[in-house]
Amino acid sequence: MSRVGKYPVPVPAGVQVALDGRTFTAKGKLGQLTLELTDNVDATIEGGKVAVAPRGNSTPARMMWGTTRALVACMVKGVSEGYSKTMEITGTGYRAAVNGPNLVLNLGYSHDVVYPIPAGIKITCEKPTTVKVEGVDKRQVGQVAAEIRGWRGPEPYKGKGVRYTTETIRRKEGKKK
Repeated sequence: MSRVGKYPVPVPAGVQVALDGRTFTAKGKLGQLTLELTDNVDATIEGGKVAVAPRGNSTPARMMWGTTRALVACMVKGVSEGYSKTMEITGTGYRAAVNGPNLVLNLGYSHDVVYPIPAGIKITCEKPTTVKVEGVDKRQVGQVAAEIRGWRGPEPYKGKGVRYTTETIRRKEGKKK
C-alpha cells in the first residue's frame, strides 16, 4: 500500500496557505484554490509545510489520507507554477483558432466545432495545428484537454486527429492487396 500521505507538502515562497475550519485555501501569483476537507482527515500547517493525517485507522480514513495529500500538493503547485497540456492536430484541413471567448476547431465535420473556453482556463494557438491549454487547477486543465481531444481522437491508420504532444499513436498496417 502506498504511504504518500505521510510526506508533508512543502509550501514554496510566494504561496500562502490557510486552514479555516475544514476549508483549505492556497493562494499564489497565478490564482487561488480551495478544498473542502473530508471528515476522515485532519490537516495542519507548520513550518512552511502542510501535513495531512488520517482520523483513526479505518479504511476510508486511510484511503482519503493519501488522496487529500495529493490534492493539496496539486493545489500548491498549481497556484505557484500552473499546469498546461499541449495538443497537436494532424490531418488535411484540420486547424484550430481562438476566436474571442471560444475555441473554433475545423476537424473535418460539415460545421466547425465551437468550444466555449471555461473560466479559469487559458487556451492559445501558436500555430493553427497546436493548441495549448493552461490553468491553475490540474483537474480542470485535464478535463478541458480531454474534451477537445474527444471531438476527433487520433486514429491508428493515418494518425489523423487531435493528440497530446507526449502521446504516441500505435500505427496499424492498412489493407493488403
